[in-house]
Amino acid sequence: MIVNFGINPPEGEIYSAIEGSKGELGFYLVSKGEGSPWKCKIRSPSFCNLQGLPKLVVGQMVSDVVAIIGSIDPIMGEADK
Repeated sequence: MIVNFGINPPEGEIYSAIEGSKGELGFYLVSKGEGSPWKCKIRSPSFCNLQGLPKLVVGQMVSDVVAIIGSIDPIMGEADK
């Protein structure tokens, strides 16, 4: 039964985060008291780190953009949201 329907958590919401090598990895879950979450949002560090890219490249040459992205060291599997 647990495999088919899951556990029945209490209704409500929770945010939990851990510190990873590239930043904070966070999970936000909202439950209606059913076996699966009603809403699940994952905050990945690479997605958040890439948001600063437009401010980093202002005034730089196009050839420098590759080095700037490399210095952020993103994992593109996380950033494809």
